[in-house]
Amino acid sequence: MVNELLTVRQMYRADALAMAGGVAGGRLMEAAGWAVAREARRRFTRGRIAILCGPGNNGGDGFVAARLLERAGWAVRLSLLGRVEALTGDAALMAARWRGRIGELSEDSLRGCSGVIDALFGAGLIRPLDGAAKAVIGEIGRRRLPVIAVDVPSGVHGDTGEVMGTAPHCVATVTFFRKKPGHCLMPGRRHCGVVVVADIGIPAAVLEEIAPRFAENGPGRWSLPHPAEDGHKYARGHVLVAGGAAMTGAARLAAGAARRIGAGLVTIAAPAEALATYRAGDPGVIVVEDSPFEAVLADPRRNVALLGPGGGAGEDLAGRTLAALATGRACVIDADALGSFSGQPDQLFAALSDTVVLTPHDGEFQRLFGTLAGSRLDRALAAAARSGAVVLLKGPDTVVAHPDGRATITTDAPPDLATAGSGDVLAGMIAGLLAQGLDAFAAANAAVWLHGRAARAVGCGLIAEDLAEALPAVIALLA
Repeated sequence: MVNELLTVRQMYRADALAMAGGVAGGRLMEAAGWAVAREARRRFTRGRIAILCGPGNNGGDGFVAARLLERAGWAVRLSLLGRVEALTGDAALMAARWRGRIGELSEDSLRGCSGVIDALFGAGLIRPLDGAAKAVIGEIGRRRLPVIAVDVPSGVHGDTGEVMGTAPHCVATVTFFRKKPGHCLMPGRRHCGVVVVADIGIPAAVLEEIAPRFAENGPGRWSLPHPAEDGHKYARGHVLVAGGAAMTGAARLAAGAARRIGAGLVTIAAPAEALATYRAGDPGVIVVEDSPFEAVLADPRRNVALLGPGGGAGEDLAGRTLAALATGRACVIDADALGSFSGQPDQLFAALSDTVVLTPHDGEFQRLFGTLAGSRLDRALAAAARSGAVVLLKGPDTVVAHPDGRATITTDAPPDLATAGSGDVLAGMIAGLLAQGLDAFAAANAAVWLHGRAARAVGCGLIAEDLAEALPAVIALLA
């Protein structure tokens, strides 16, 4: 699965390495423009196309697309931001090969057009759109014209996904060689539409020198464990879930998910007053009293601990969390366990390692780590480096970050997951994969991706209880 993500700087480096290896810049630009023209032919009904070219290489790609579309019999209106005499390098070469009229960029550039190719600015833009570019992008929105963007929609930051003032909402974005973080992070992802990654002749070997640290999450990044033919339930791991007395459903959801994803055994340790409630649930879950908690932890076969779902934030849960971490077990710290350290995280951070997964949503993240600068990717990476644990920052663009600087972004989880209990299921899935031997980074990534696919399999009307039930069919597709 080709899913590395390159930063803007890394993409510039990929171009430079390709050219140093003998691939002419003009050849790369011709291939890029051909890919854009191909996508326009696929997605637009035949009519007049407005091609908006900027003053850099993105504009050069636009000139190529214009030439190829006109050659194929399409009506093209090309407009340039700036003067053609100011173009340099390969962009100037491609402008010279265009024999049609070059208009000045203005709202009139859209007159009579049924589609737009946005070749104004690429991923390297670092300031908000202004002047004619801003006015034309605004007019595209008012006219509701379909747009194909070159590289990224103009106004979207390639590294952060930030919309700098304004940007078009595109039906598709054609990027080259590899995606960038801005294609995956919100709100930029929402502006991109379908992202088409075009091969323009950059050799994959350049990645060896670039050594990208980010990727779009997917099965190419991890492999699921498989039971051994001569295995037994203890060989598949034993998850210990710390249950609370009040919100018992959370721990039960997590326990069910851990079992469905393959853990051999699951134990819920709960207060005495809640034991009857837990025992009335799934018969395959072991239920024990949680006091003293150290005695529950003493069984070495319980190789993973999950703390937080419905546990009740406070000193008691904080103490249990630290006790579990002190055993050196792999742990998932979720929900109330994270809240138990809000505003005073140093004691928690001192006990963490990269065998632990923290699973905050944005509110829990801020209460634990404070206000960190940058994109969600930047913040998750900073949090992982500070805490020493794998950090899974939940959201529509969930980021999983490792303390060593690796990170993934998950892009295909549906909004149906915004329902009570879905996070408890995710925590249980991570714990179940940890119990079977996956490392924390792989377990977090696999669980996030499967969580989203299970939600898509269920579709409308999803409730948290559906997710674990959908897992077997989703996992079977990967076999």
